[in-house]
Amino acid sequence: MNHDVILLINLSRIKRENSSRFDFFNIQNMPKSFKKPQRKAFVILHFLLFSTFLLQFQTAFADGKSDFKANCASCHKASEQKLTGPGLKGVLSRIPEGDWKYNWVHNSSALIKSGDAYAKKRFDEFGGSVMTTFPGLSKEQIDAILAYADKGDEPAKATGGGEVVADPAQPSNTGGLDPFWVLLAVTGILLILAVVLRSTKRALKNVVNEKQGLAPEPDRTLWESFLYWCENNKRIVAVIILYFVCVGVKTCWYTVKDIGVYQGYHPEQPIKFSHKIHAGDNGIQCVYCHSGAEKSKTAGVPSANICMNCHKGISETANPGSKEEIAKIYYAAGWDPTKMAYTGEQHPLQWNKVHVLPDFVFFPHSQHVMVGKVECETCHGDVKKMTTVEQFSPLTMGWCINCHRTTEVKMEGNKYYDELHEKLKKKYGKQPITVAKMGGLDCAKCHY
Repeated sequence: MNHDVILLINLSRIKRENSSRFDFFNIQNMPKSFKKPQRKAFVILHFLLFSTFLLQFQTAFADGKSDFKANCASCHKASEQKLTGPGLKGVLSRIPEGDWKYNWVHNSSALIKSGDAYAKKRFDEFGGSVMTTFPGLSKEQIDAILAYADKGDEPAKATGGGEVVADPAQPSNTGGLDPFWVLLAVTGILLILAVVLRSTKRALKNVVNEKQGLAPEPDRTLWESFLYWCENNKRIVAVIILYFVCVGVKTCWYTVKDIGVYQGYHPEQPIKFSHKIHAGDNGIQCVYCHSGAEKSKTAGVPSANICMNCHKGISETANPGSKEEIAKIYYAAGWDPTKMAYTGEQHPLQWNKVHVLPDFVFFPHSQHVMVGKVECETCHGDVKKMTTVEQFSPLTMGWCINCHRTTEVKMEGNKYYDELHEKLKKKYGKQPITVAKMGGLDCAKCHY
């Protein structure tokens, strides 16, 4: 007789002789009061726990770079450069040890009010600007974000078209192992284990049935066994389907809400205009070209005539390709550089818009720039270092609301709201007067 069959027979004999030792694991020996409810509860509980583990597996491999871009990039740079907040390169060596970083991210205002010296120092250093709170970020996510930011941005290179890309020679910061492949490997191992255990269980059952004179277990395929189980456990199947419907609805919601969020978008333009050269190296003020920012709802795009104010006398610079790009300005403005005169044949430039807000959103540049004293970099990033301008902020409603909740209104020397400010000071005392306290969360303020 085959040695494997002998081993199985011996195992079944041991089981019969020591049945009390196996009663807990043998469902057939369980009392009827325990058999169905407890078994189903056991199956449902372990299935849901395992499914939740698989769905949330990526949390164990928190992606600091993605979380940084989603939550922090609107106010911080992963470098030494200051923006609305401090640059975060080397941050782990500066901040206090322990849970300080978690307390600061979860509720910076509470930490400041507690009298924490370092928190108050940073608060005063940045003009009393209150940091947005992120109570939903886990400690693992905060650790991953700070670990990414502490090292700083990866080196970048400018392509021939002016687009800045990461240096391919540098390793990417992915936070460790790729979660997809780890999840795939774990799933494969569990499937193999399930098949082996199923085959072993059937073999043992058939040996026992043979000894007891019972019919052998039907030889079903894995799919047939699955359908048979579903047919006999309809309540469990219903709970599982309901669970995945809820997970699917949640996943769809978070996917759909990101439609139209084009953070990092930087389209090609008809002329390779470098903001780094003009606003950075040459120090041209934003409002020289975008004069509407101080006076109207839109900042406006300058016409070629604004460019000609300088480029009548500058037909070429030391930058590669400058002569060809400046020639495009001459063509658009109808300028003949040989005769130093306008020809009268203009060809307006068709610029590609970078920042696009929905038509139902009312965002007045003048109210933010002139009345609110909001710096251009707050929404547009450090344009002075951008070769090709890109959408720096997400520009979502949540991002705007967080800004209104945390941005303190500059009241000194702002006569436009003198009467309102006096009323707010009486109402809130020494509390910071944010935009939200002035009606900045009223839907009708921003929506038609």
